[in-house]
Amino acid sequence: MSGRKDDAQYVEHLGDDRALWEPEATEPRAFKLIQGYLWHPREQQHDMAALLPEELGPDVHLLLDAMPAAPFTFFEDGTLSATQVVYQLTVVAIVQPGQDPADLLPEMAERLEERLNATPADVGWQLMSDLREVD
Repeated sequence: MSGRKDDAQYVEHLGDDRALWEPEATEPRAFKLIQGYLWHPREQQHDMAALLPEELGPDVHLLLDAMPAAPFTFFEDGTLSATQVVYQLTVVAIVQPGQDPADLLPEMAERLEERLNATPADVGWQLMSDLREVD
């Protein structure tokens, strides 16, 4: 441990160092909350845009983009990804100054899970939290 006096100024930032590299926001900013993939068998004609909402809450948007191919060859169960229609799913929030995007994550994840669980049984997904600002 260092004995320098000015080292003490860093102690308050041990838990969350975003304040060191992220300036204080003065305008709303867009943040990704959740990112991942959604898929279903090619022979099924599911309209995923109709099955999932465009918004999960005020200023929280669900983006769904069909991909030409999955970024992987097989699923965990051995199913070839070429047999599935794959979408990239992103949840983006417009965050007001002083609001922490991490505070939105639990509720939005729960809302998304409810919607995904209501989709047909052959729809699969893999999602992760992704708290990054969108430039």
